[in-house]
Amino acid sequence: MITDDGLKQGDKIPSERELSERLNVGRSSVREALRALELLGLIETRRGEGTYLRDFRGNQLVQLLSTFILQDEKAKLDVFETKNFIEMDGLRLALKRMDRSNIAAVKEWVTESEGFQDDEFFYQIFEAADNHLFFKIWEILKDYYHSLSSSPVEYKREDYLYLLDAMADKDEMKVLLAYGQLRKLSSV
Repeated sequence: MITDDGLKQGDKIPSERELSERLNVGRSSVREALRALELLGLIETRRGEGTYLRDFRGNQLVQLLSTFILQDEKAKLDVFETKNFIEMDGLRLALKRMDRSNIAAVKEWVTESEGFQDDEFFYQIFEAADNHLFFKIWEILKDYYHSLSSSPVEYKREDYLYLLDAMADKDEMKVLLAYGQLRKLSSV
């Protein structure tokens, strides 16, 4: 409804009665859902005025949801595994879309960057892969992963350079093996 109605931050959302009619659900269900959205910081109710959309881009929604959804160890392992698969697919796409000069530029950045970080590396890979949906899925999984991890994992710069060399060779199997080495995976 937000998209269909073109609502933006600060816009008033329909009343409980209207939401109930449009969604074909009871008012108590609408009231409960609105209360949950308000607790998440996605909407705000102003006494006597109505309910309004808040700016939720800076919201810690991923961390909040992870405390409810990712309670067991299996779910946490699934996040790590899924993030790895998305990164491998991002590498496959980037391999097809990057030329030698693009790879050389990333390699130079990896070599010379003082505050080099894993997330920044894969941000560049997904940018080169040029698939917005893959990027969004990766970003969500990355945020979940970071919310679960108590201490950040340290990776070796040489492993990124080895991965980029494999990309320069245009050898998908070598790229996947290099990724496995980077992530310390037993098999890819």
